[in-house]
Amino acid sequence: MRRKLMRRVSLALVSAGLMASALVGPATAADDLRKQALEVFKPLPSTIPAVKGNKITPQKIELGKDLFFDPRLSASGVFSCASCHNLTTGGDDNLETSIGHGWQRGPRNAPTVFNSVLNEAQFWDGRAEDLKAQAKGPIQAGVEMANTPDNVVKTLKSMPPYVEAFTTAFPGEKDPVTFDNMAKAIEAYEATLLTPAPFDTWLNGDDDALTPDQKKGLALFMDKGCAACHSGVNVGGHGYYPFGVVEKPGADILPPNDKGRFAVTKTAGDEYVFRAAPLRNVAVTRPYFHSGKVWDLGQAVAIMGNAQLGEALNDGDVKLIVAFLGALTGKVPEVVLPVLPAETDATPRPTAEVVKP
Repeated sequence: MRRKLMRRVSLALVSAGLMASALVGPATAADDLRKQALEVFKPLPSTIPAVKGNKITPQKIELGKDLFFDPRLSASGVFSCASCHNLTTGGDDNLETSIGHGWQRGPRNAPTVFNSVLNEAQFWDGRAEDLKAQAKGPIQAGVEMANTPDNVVKTLKSMPPYVEAFTTAFPGEKDPVTFDNMAKAIEAYEATLLTPAPFDTWLNGDDDALTPDQKKGLALFMDKGCAACHSGVNVGGHGYYPFGVVEKPGADILPPNDKGRFAVTKTAGDEYVFRAAPLRNVAVTRPYFHSGKVWDLGQAVAIMGNAQLGEALNDGDVKLIVAFLGALTGKVPEVVLPVLPAETDATPRPTAEVVKP
């Protein structure tokens, strides 16, 4: 009852604000919407964000780029970071769940790597505190790259250009080619993968950067309560919430065997709790949710309305919210594929067995 009363009060206040804005003209209405939005969201930074414990340098970025695209970080020599985080298709792999070592399927949908440096934590359950920790996980996961830190270091040390690049990127270190430094270099590169979008241009003052429908969709996104979880600079990526605050989705969307953050904390209250998904570039990163079971963005919005807000959004509202989400599709930085160091006789041979289901 209290929830419904608060919603009515919220609607009344918004309606009153819109009526007042209409009396003074469209320019003021636009300013009022932007003022409300800036209390909830922030535009992308104009420079590479600083990351804790890892000074970003051009040398680290260049090395990290090579490592990001190098499939020899995997035991099979087939999979690289870019395999699941394809920079040409939204920073993810556009699969329900990713394919890894031995053609195994992973348990969850791959999130986009774009703007991931802005997330509070990495992975759907937040088990990695930053991109350094995240970079180490897939390399060692048996269903992903299936390698070991020792074999990765042995591989990198076997190629003189990599040894030279690590020495340059980590000056003064007696033994710079380490698993930790590999992760730091990848983090440095990924920190550059920002995608400024029309929404940022609008937040920074350009009224024409959003269409009328996108502005209406933004107003709905805030009024309906979507922005309670999907806020900040990455329009999400922080905070942990049950998938099904009001009504749990069916097992076809919320698989009962994946209990989310519970696997990290072992706390009963964290069952089926996940980090709020960052929504930048969401229009080009289908399929949706940690299970990857939904391919239509409008359907995903409708599901979230029922599950998280307890409201059956009408088709018009869904269409407008989807229009706003399209304004989060950003400009991808230009990427020139690196020419990687050649193997030597000392480079470990790949292991590419097929894992039977």
